[in-house]
Amino acid sequence: MAASDERIFVQAIRRYCAGHGIAVDVRADGWLIAMRRGDERRFAFGYDIGLNSAIAHRLANDKSATSEALALAGVPCISHHLFLNPRLGVLVAGADWRQQMLALLAQNPQGVVVKPNEGTSGRSVFKVTTAAELDHAAGEVFSMSAGLVISPYVAIEDEVRVVLLGDEPLIVYSKQRGTDWRHNLDAGAKPVLQEDGDVRTACVKLASDAARAIGIVFASIDVVRVNGEWSVLEINSGVMMEALAKLHPQLVQAAYDAALDRVFGQR
Repeated sequence: MAASDERIFVQAIRRYCAGHGIAVDVRADGWLIAMRRGDERRFAFGYDIGLNSAIAHRLANDKSATSEALALAGVPCISHHLFLNPRLGVLVAGADWRQQMLALLAQNPQGVVVKPNEGTSGRSVFKVTTAAELDHAAGEVFSMSAGLVISPYVAIEDEVRVVLLGDEPLIVYSKQRGTDWRHNLDAGAKPVLQEDGDVRTACVKLASDAARAIGIVFASIDVVRVNGEWSVLEINSGVMMEALAKLHPQLVQAAYDAALDRVFGQR
C-alpha cells in the first residue's frame, strides 16, 4: 500500500516516529502498528494509540455500558438500552426481548434509534417509528452484531466532538449535517472548528466530566444539544480524524503528536 493511500492515523504515526527516531512496522494494512525505540515497544491498533486502560477502552466501545457509567456518575447522557442477539440463546438474550423493544417504542412516540452496541461510524443505524420498522432494524443489526441498543430519537440541535488528552481539549469541532438526520461525518456531515465562547466551554466541561467518569485518557467525545441542554452521546476510545484532516491536517497531526508524546513519556 502506498503511503498516500494509508489512513491519516497511520500517516500521522509515521511522521511522528520519523521525527523522533522511532522504528515503525506497519502490519495488517495499517490496522496494527508496532513502534520501537531501543528496548521500548508500543503498539497502535485500529484507531487506538495505546493510552487507555483496557476497562476504559471496553466501556467506551460499548454504548450501553457508557450510558450506564455516565448515569451512575450523574453526567447527562443519551440513554442506550441494550438487547443481546437472541441467537445467543434465551438464557443470554431473555425470552421477552421483543416485548421490551416494543415497550420502549411505545414510550417514545417520536421514534427510537436502533444501532449496533459497538461503534460503526453511523452504519446500520435506523430511525424507527413503527413495530414493522423495529423488526426490520433489529433483524438487520442482529445479522451483523452480538447486541444492539435502542435510544430515544431526539431532535439534535447541535453536535460537537471534543478530542481530549487528559484534561486538555486538543480539538473541538461541530458537525454540520447535510440532508441526513444523522451528524456522522461518514454520512456527509462537515466538521467546523468551534470558536472560543460559551458553547465551547460547556462542551469541553461536559466531555471532561464524561472522560473522568470512565477513566479514559485519550478519546473523542460527542456531545449533543437537545432542547437547549447538552448531553453526552458517545465516547470513542479510538480517535479517528480522517475527515477533519482533509481540512486541518496540521491540527490533526499536532493532536496525534501530543498523544504520542504521552505514549513515549515526553510529558
